[in-house]
Amino acid sequence: MGRQDIDVVVVGAGVIGLTAGVVLAEAGARVRILTAEEPSATTSAVAGALTGIVPPGSLPALERWGTITTDEFTMLAADPSTGVRLASGLALARVEGEFPSSSTTLPGFAMLRPEELAEGFQVGFRATVPLVEMPRYLRYLTDRYCAAGGELTVRRLRTLTEAAEQARTVVNCTGTGARDLVLDDSVRPGWGQHVVVENPGVTEFFVEHTTAAKWASFMPHGDHVVLGGVAVLDQWDRATDLDVAAGILRRCTAVEPLLAGARVLEHRVGLRPDRPVVRLEAELLGDGRRVHCYGHGGMGVSLSWGCARDVAALVASS
Repeated sequence: MGRQDIDVVVVGAGVIGLTAGVVLAEAGARVRILTAEEPSATTSAVAGALTGIVPPGSLPALERWGTITTDEFTMLAADPSTGVRLASGLALARVEGEFPSSSTTLPGFAMLRPEELAEGFQVGFRATVPLVEMPRYLRYLTDRYCAAGGELTVRRLRTLTEAAEQARTVVNCTGTGARDLVLDDSVRPGWGQHVVVENPGVTEFFVEHTTAAKWASFMPHGDHVVLGGVAVLDQWDRATDLDVAAGILRRCTAVEPLLAGARVLEHRVGLRPDRPVVRLEAELLGDGRRVHCYGHGGMGVSLSWGCARDVAALVASS
């Protein structure tokens, strides 16, 4: 397989790599995704996940990527097969400064009255946002990518030079893998764990906005609910921690008593690609070009379509 066969190689098949692959393939490029893991085994498959709520103090680029992504997910919610639906729920903060004020434009936005706040929270709101069942959504993205003519190969690379042997343009969407593949030591694993329980009747999402390493969040997806959350920097081990799981259950139950005693179905662990800022830029590589798109932390889903469109623009300009 030489360079004459493929226009672009995308490295990584999490939500960032798959979305970039879809946008590029649907624009007419011949695309091959090389991935160390199947999409179902990536950190993206572990996510809750919702879009539309951008943390306070976000850079303008993040707000733009987030708006584009939310608009795309809102359209996808019209098709149940995507795993995306519009859901109502609550976002609360224990500290005023952690309130995401940019969310005031969300559909159904309404500030909560003091008596509506869960114990220990100072501010919060209700809104309607796209909620994404990630395992199903990743299958949808993969099918859409392949329907556009894209190829997906499971192959672990040692360097990006191996990908450059197949195409002049390489798009690096490797998440935490960028630490080794491009020697970017500003990328750190943000170890996270979710507990999936049988749904006892929860219909609304809940997300706590905080800078702390532990919080409460839960996302109902029909017959199950995904509970979080926790973030531990520089931990690479993907083993389940039952003590962490107990803490997640305790925090979520304090907010929603319906969850007390809910049957645990599974534990999910992933490594969020933490970085001071998202890296989305192009650089020359011999007679080719690299486009980097990684370091999204816990916001990969929320920024995916906006970033993918910028990736496609950089590829087109090469």
